Amino acid sequence: MTHPLPEAVDTLIFARWILPVVPAGTVLEHHALAMSGGRIQAILPAEQARQLSANKVLELGEHLLMPGLINSHGHAAMTLFRGMANDMPLEQWLNDHIWPAEGQWVNEEFVRDGVNLATAEMIRCGVTCFSDMYFFPNVAAAAATSAGMRAQLAFPIFEFPSAWGQGPDDYIHKGLQLRDDLKNNGLVDIAFGPHAPYTVGDAAMERVATLAAELEASIQIHTHETAGEVADALAQSGQRPLARLAERGLLGPKTQCVHLTCIDDEDIRLLADFGSHAVHCPESNLKLASGFSPVQRFLDAGINVALGTDGAASNNDLDLMGEMRTAALLAKAVAGNAAALPEHTAIALATLNGARALGMEERIGSLEAGKEADVIAIDLSRLEQQPIFDPVSQLVYTNVSSCVSHSWIRGRQVMDNRQLLTLDSDDIIRRANAWRDRIKGH
Repeated sequence: MTHPLPEAVDTLIFARWILPVVPAGTVLEHHALAMSGGRIQAILPAEQARQLSANKVLELGEHLLMPGLINSHGHAAMTLFRGMANDMPLEQWLNDHIWPAEGQWVNEEFVRDGVNLATAEMIRCGVTCFSDMYFFPNVAAAAATSAGMRAQLAFPIFEFPSAWGQGPDDYIHKGLQLRDDLKNNGLVDIAFGPHAPYTVGDAAMERVATLAAELEASIQIHTHETAGEVADALAQSGQRPLARLAERGLLGPKTQCVHLTCIDDEDIRLLADFGSHAVHCPESNLKLASGFSPVQRFLDAGINVALGTDGAASNNDLDLMGEMRTAALLAKAVAGNAAALPEHTAIALATLNGARALGMEERIGSLEAGKEADVIAIDLSRLEQQPIFDPVSQLVYTNVSSCVSHSWIRGRQVMDNRQLLTLDSDDIIRRANAWRDRIKGH
């Protein structure tokens, strides 16, 4: 679709390189990006762009512009548990440490402060949209909206009570009410978040599948996270988790399956046949020794793969640039092929593929005229990035998260020269330290 060239724009950004993601493999040099009304208006050669009138002009020199990163899975408020329990497998980490801590400490104040900390960290790492599955999603929605941050909030569903609800019916009722409350929000989408096959029963799964289909809503679920989970499922029901999800109607083109480490050929066939998405969280999987996701096999089967950090309690950061580097390196080792997950594909996992997984590909994930202006600038002039033969190689294979200098979400600037514009860093740090003291002092 061709968009007419505007005569005047709100913001005009000149940069050495622009990585639009679409068309794949494209890098533009000495171009400018024009945005107005929260949308990208045009990407033009610098000489042509200088003919435009703009309210604000930025000359960013040795910078690269690209779509804001999309963190497709996490638990934002768990930043307040960062580093609390380390060096243990998933079951021990979850059952002996995380769930007891959540039962004791998680409330609305905890979620607000944790989400603010997570949002600040993610913006500084280049993330402009995140998916979250955690308690009190109403509080998370308010915090994200206040920060100008885009989010998908998958409201959690369990068979058992928690700080936020009493059981499946209560979780679903509250989640649907939140969805109604936020239908005109513009920044926050609400999805169903059945936690995992081992924490959600068949009846609740079937109800989620029915409601999600009626509402055309997304579903996010942890599944095939460990070999133990798959073995337990086979022992209890004779079915692998993905087969059970398929039978209960939970797999489909709006389903985001997180982790997927213990996978066989039939699992891959199911994901491909139902058009479901894989959300890869390599660093969390590595830290918990949960296993290796066969990313290149997914891609070869035509499965959309997105990238997530998981929560800071098991990662221990929300640096999606670092996650992208880990994903690219790990994919090569797992496939035994140095050409697996090449650099432009790794970029897509963190941008357009994430948008597809979250059902937002018409709005974000690439720099195209008409899309909403979720844009980041990365300063590649630093010593650690020299010399630059290929700027995309620097993005994927060097440590560049601290080089993210500017960020816009829906055209609103949220970071300027690494200074957060919508969040109070000092207050966030003070509150995080107060939570640390409270938890340690108990």
